[in-house]
Amino acid sequence: MKTPEISLDDAVAILQRTPASLAALLDGLPETWVRATEGDGTWSPYDVIGHLIHGERTDWIPRARHILAGQTRPFERFDRQARFAGSQSGSLRELLASFAALRRESLSALAAMNLTNGDLERRGLHPELGEVTLGQLLATWVVHDLDHVVQIARTMAKVYTKATGPWIEYLSVLRDRLR
Repeated sequence: MKTPEISLDDAVAILQRTPASLAALLDGLPETWVRATEGDGTWSPYDVIGHLIHGERTDWIPRARHILAGQTRPFERFDRQARFAGSQSGSLRELLASFAALRRESLSALAAMNLTNGDLERRGLHPELGEVTLGQLLATWVVHDLDHVVQIARTMAKVYTKATGPWIEYLSVLRDRLR
């Protein structure tokens, strides 16, 4: 199984920008925007930042290290709900600062790995997905960031769903994942 090409430089370029992009979008906004959800069981932008913090602590770099160490046991499971326990106190500004600091640490750790293209083919064992490569893990990290940027924008847009009136017909973001 050959991993599709991933450019580490391109991946890092996206990963470096996520914290600043989210801070520019969210910092200083009223609670209406940062605590909005798409309905029961969905996440607010505040929740997403907590989730991203948890991922920085427990997912991407620990799993990369796991693969590089040649571990044969599966990765530790990622608790997608952990953000509620660990990040429900503190202001959004504090969470954004924490995410930015943790991301800088993660990218520093990634750079210190001195990865080669050959390393991207190294394999690990995901507890649900089975065999994965380091390249797939890193590509997923990038797409995971972008997925949550889209989720945050979509959730915020829905604050004004009714206020747009008939223009809703032109705004696909308001029709995606309807409440």
